[in-house]
Amino acid sequence: MPYAEGRTYYDADSHIMELPDFIIDHADEDFRARAPKIPVPTRGTLANLMEEARDRGGHPEGVVAELVALGDNLITGPKGYQALGAFNAAERSQALDQLGFAKQLVFATFSAGTAFRSEASIPDRYAAAHAHNKGMAAFCKADKRLMGVGLVPLDDPDRAMAELDHALSLGLKAIWVPHRPAGGRSPGHDDLDPFWSMLEDAGVPFMLHVGGDPLQIDPAWMNTGRPVPTDWLGGGENVRGKDMTSLHHHAETFVSCMVLDGVFDRHRRLRGGVIELGAGWVPGMIRRLDWAADIWKKSEPELAALTRKPSEQIIEHLAFTPYVYEDVGAMIRESDSRLYMFSSDYPHTEGGRAPLARFAASLDGMDEDTKERFYSGNFARLFEAA
Repeated sequence: MPYAEGRTYYDADSHIMELPDFIIDHADEDFRARAPKIPVPTRGTLANLMEEARDRGGHPEGVVAELVALGDNLITGPKGYQALGAFNAAERSQALDQLGFAKQLVFATFSAGTAFRSEASIPDRYAAAHAHNKGMAAFCKADKRLMGVGLVPLDDPDRAMAELDHALSLGLKAIWVPHRPAGGRSPGHDDLDPFWSMLEDAGVPFMLHVGGDPLQIDPAWMNTGRPVPTDWLGGGENVRGKDMTSLHHHAETFVSCMVLDGVFDRHRRLRGGVIELGAGWVPGMIRRLDWAADIWKKSEPELAALTRKPSEQIIEHLAFTPYVYEDVGAMIRESDSRLYMFSSDYPHTEGGRAPLARFAASLDGMDEDTKERFYSGNFARLFEAA
């Protein structure tokens, strides 16, 4: 029997663990010579890519057999590169058989760092996104349960439109955009309206995800005169305690700008997800946006022109994935059950080894309709706009 059973489960967050040559292998000829290798970790718990597995493009047969033998306990098994299906598509289908998720969004782990990297030239950002999107489509093409997520930087609206068209032609099911100003523009800028229109017409949601903006706060905030802590994975470039307090801030700003700039009023069928950035902040954001729009509409005509309250827009157009340790029931009581989605984060360690049990505990006492929305309904709603 699979790990997840008894109801339909849609997993709103999982990942491919890209091999070092992932971008190079899928790059167009004119970019391949300067395409970067994936910066596979060399320290911390993600530094577990075995040479033999890398060379084979999959785990050795004996390792696969051991992982398959875990059955419905696969979620408790190895994570990162050592997980079943971390970078091999056939293995991933076997992993889904054991996990029992009916659908699974698949995000990059490291490729976003190449496509969204502000130090890279704008042409190279789009070339890296183009390569990633081909690789992601190839990974997901053989299993309809796997829903690949493309990458599209927003720095250049014309290039963004061209790459969006490419990603849609590949059959990718969602588009990850970085949650930062779009080439000196708000995401609600007129120049980006054609981009949102293309997504709306295709019925494909946009995604914000951790890693779409730098993970760590300004180093000055870490300067206490004492040693700076390593990150929780044991390396040095992932999230630390202070980073966690503000990890969602730019995503909240991005969403708030889209609402207050009228993007969702102009694009009534556009949908979006905010993934692996927690959700405990969402009820407060909704309250803050409602009063901001009400107060500032007296001096800002665009706010006065909004046809729906910000809270109504967010509930209709967006959904968020809580961390496994957050109290989903409390969030729902403070806001609305249509806002939150289940995710496993497989094969990353952040998803934990008992996500269903932990989410079930926080949903204890909720009615069946609320639980259904969390485990599958709100996910399905994001993909019903076409």
